[in-house]
Order: sequence, then C-alpha cells, then structure tokens
Amino acid sequence: MTAEPAEHRRQWPVPPLDGYTVDDLFTLPDLPPHTELIDGSLVFVSPQRYFHFAAIHLLANGLRSTVPSDLKVVCEMTVVLDRRNGPEPDISVVRAEAVTGPRQTRFEAADVLLAVEVISPDSEARDRDTKPHKYAAAGIPHFWLVDMAGQDDHPVVQVYERGEATGTYALTGIYHDHVKVSVPYDILIDLTTFNDY
Repeated sequence: MTAEPAEHRRQWPVPPLDGYTVDDLFTLPDLPPHTELIDGSLVFVSPQRYFHFAAIHLLANGLRSTVPSDLKVVCEMTVVLDRRNGPEPDISVVRAEAVTGPRQTRFEAADVLLAVEVISPDSEARDRDTKPHKYAAAGIPHFWLVDMAGQDDHPVVQVYERGEATGTYALTGIYHDHVKVSVPYDILIDLTTFNDY
C-alpha cells in the first residue's frame, strides 16, 4: 500500500493551546456540518440512525403543535453557552424575538427555554452527562433526554427542570407513550405515533 500524495491529504486545523472559541466555530473554513464546540474542542457528528431523525421530527412537530406565538421550535442550531462551548441541541425552544432571520447561525443560552438531545451511540456520554451539565450551568430552564427503549425501539423521554437553588437539573418525569407537561408551556406529544415517521 502506498501513502497518499501530500497534495491530496486533508489538513486538519491545529487547535490553539487554550482551545477553540465560539468565534472559531463560525469562522474556520470547511468544518463538517453540525460541528459542535465542547470545552474548546471541535466535535464532529457521525452519521445518524433513522431513530435519531424520526425522534427529532416527532418531537419537533409535537412541540410546534402547541407552541405559543412568543416562542419558536428550532432544530440543530448552535447554542452559545460561553466562549468555549457551542453545542447543537437536536431541538431547542427559543424566544421568538431571538430569531433574527434566515441567515442566523446561533442562539444565546439566555434565549433558550428547552434543549432536547436524542441519544446517539457516538455521543451518548455527551448527551447524558456533558451537555445537561453545561445547559443547566448556562441557565437553560428545561432539558429533555430522549432514548430508544423496548423491543420495538420506541422513544422514551426523560424530562428535567433546573432548580434555581441548585442550578442543576432534577428529573420530573419519564414518558413512554405520551409527553404531557405544562412547562415551559402546555405540551402533549403522542409518542405512540413514532412508527408513522
């Protein structure tokens, strides 16, 4: 086997000593789609399972069905938590006034009321541990974690709310068939329709 000629090799950027910043995330050329910034490191997204796609669409449609006019439901948009963290929740509920137009690439954490992560095999630790901790520390009041369960691989939604006194999330419910909550607004999502997606 021969080595690939130097002119055909991909040159990956060398990270700065103190890591990348959110500004770098939006200015580095040729980053793959859906690149995230976690603790100053670039995180590339692997190809997703059909479950991931279908769960995002089911939940986004359900969230949009009752969203009040002062809020918007957005998918796969960067949320700036601080200068070294710009994750991309699968779904976010944001203040409508924070939506500035079709060229927008990010939201500030202060504009996000709910962040939703659908677990993927390659990002399970980040989705379960790293991201919820960072979302809570940034003041995002609500977080949902969606996993695949049962013999039929249906979505299960764990709902968390941020405690003001602790600044951390507490589990408020686990939903297998229907998500029915009153915060951040009245939401009812029929999870049993998952196979329709």
